[in-house]
Amino acid sequence: MSFIILIGAGALLLMLPFAHNGELRFIDAIFTATSAVCVTGLIVKDTPVDFTSFGHIIILMLIQIGGIGYMSAVTFMAIIRRKKLGYRDRLILKESLNHPGMSGVFRFVKIVFASIIIIELMGALILTLRFWADMELGKAAWFGLFHSISAFNNAGFSLFSDNMMGFRGDFIINITVPVLIILGGLGYLVLLEVYNYRRKSLLRLSTHTKLVLWTSAILIVASMAILLSLEWNNPKSFGSMETIEKFTAAWFAAVNYRTAGFNSIDFSTFNDSDLFFGTIFMIIGGSPGGTAGGIKTTVLALAIIGVWYTLRGQNNPHIFRRSLDPYQINKAYAIIFVASFYVLFSTVILNESEGLHFIRTLFETCSAFGTVGLSTGNGGVLSYSALFSDVGKANIILLMLMGRIGVFAFTVVIVGKAMQTRIKYAQTKVVI
Repeated sequence: MSFIILIGAGALLLMLPFAHNGELRFIDAIFTATSAVCVTGLIVKDTPVDFTSFGHIIILMLIQIGGIGYMSAVTFMAIIRRKKLGYRDRLILKESLNHPGMSGVFRFVKIVFASIIIIELMGALILTLRFWADMELGKAAWFGLFHSISAFNNAGFSLFSDNMMGFRGDFIINITVPVLIILGGLGYLVLLEVYNYRRKSLLRLSTHTKLVLWTSAILIVASMAILLSLEWNNPKSFGSMETIEKFTAAWFAAVNYRTAGFNSIDFSTFNDSDLFFGTIFMIIGGSPGGTAGGIKTTVLALAIIGVWYTLRGQNNPHIFRRSLDPYQINKAYAIIFVASFYVLFSTVILNESEGLHFIRTLFETCSAFGTVGLSTGNGGVLSYSALFSDVGKANIILLMLMGRIGVFAFTVVIVGKAMQTRIKYAQTKVVI
């Protein structure tokens, strides 16, 4: 409900005459607000052209609040006002931040906000100095702050109509933006553990942190390898680039594939096979407790571990010398199954109702669900969603909301929680 209220308020603010240029339909305002709050980055209006400076500020605020979470923002304001929160509020806060326990949740929020401010300001400073070479200082500072917040929150919104395509060979942009995206997508708990571990105040990293770091690194490398192998000789994409530029573009795209919507190359030039692999990475998304969406890296890791030990005929799955809860593995299977159903069902509906290219429709659907924001485009500077009807846009809006809230939480809202029962039926076997 907090996300829905925030999206509605943001859409109404964007509808104000001094927030946009030209005509802005309400469905497009809702779409833009949802994309900002859900830190997706899909656009049906050209952000730097169709919105004023006031509109840009509204979009940036929606990105920041949506990225850190509504409950985190409310708690931070309560801390500033020295107001106490009840047990129920603390419980919701713990769940929204994926904090392991109730103790120390307030302290954790303070550390999270301090980390966010430091990282975003450092990113803004670096980007400001880079943009200063091309524009006046005041404008460079605003562009630096906007893109730093957008990158750390994995939003993908840009104040350049061509996104980051004008900086494809720029070393500073191709390092700073992906690093901000990775930091935001790892999750606050992981960042805090790594920081404490480096300071020697933590003896060992938790299994969760190790799993997140290893899975994220493997996915980035795998994505780069697939991009380079499939697009290396494609004259429309990587084929005309120098070798170093190919690796730079692949690195930038690989990081953005799973979490953010910045692009330094036109994705409409990619082969269908590459776009298909891209949909898989986008569905995976980032890690729990961070700013990214999708089914999460830990879900993928748990499912793979479960499959591996099942194929080996073992019933005690473990990783890093720690046993894993079978319920968590079953939950991972359920999330993957339900997420796949949502994505495929929406894609089929959109494909039949809109009558557009199937693989590009699938790519757009997965981008919305994973709150990624990458798109093959509408032939101009807008996302592929700009070609959809109002019903199609509403479908994408629902997918973005679903991806940001989380598959499991969203499904529980629909089907309700399971009732506890003491009845246990006789066990049977089914032939597989």
